[in-house]
Amino acid sequence: MQDPLRINRELTLPLSEIAVRASRSSGPGGQHANVTASRIEASFDVLASATLTEAQRRRLLARLGPRVVAVSQDARGQARNRDLALRRLRDRLAAALVLPRTRRPTSPSRAQRTARLQSKRLRSNVKRDRRRPASED
Repeated sequence: MQDPLRINRELTLPLSEIAVRASRSSGPGGQHANVTASRIEASFDVLASATLTEAQRRRLLARLGPRVVAVSQDARGQARNRDLALRRLRDRLAAALVLPRTRRPTSPSRAQRTARLQSKRLRSNVKRDRRRPASED
């Protein structure tokens, strides 16, 4: 993945802003894992990025903090783990940048109100029928 990391339609990060570190893995590979550095940690510094707009930077800082890290040690090879770590980093950044839709207040329809009152009436009748009969003194 030498191409820039495309986060969403508005943001594409150059790989020069993402620090990738390799270390020994505790995951799959058996004895092979003892001699290879196949664990990959991809980290992105939000404050030092020149690519982010101020609004994106504020949103990422509020939701993820100043440093976003993704780790992969699932695969046996370093190249596959690097791709997985970058994909996880991209997914984490994309999820943090999603703006929630604004809620428009609504009110229940007449049919919904009628149905609710009808179910309340039925439930009330069921409870009334379960009561002990009044004594006839």
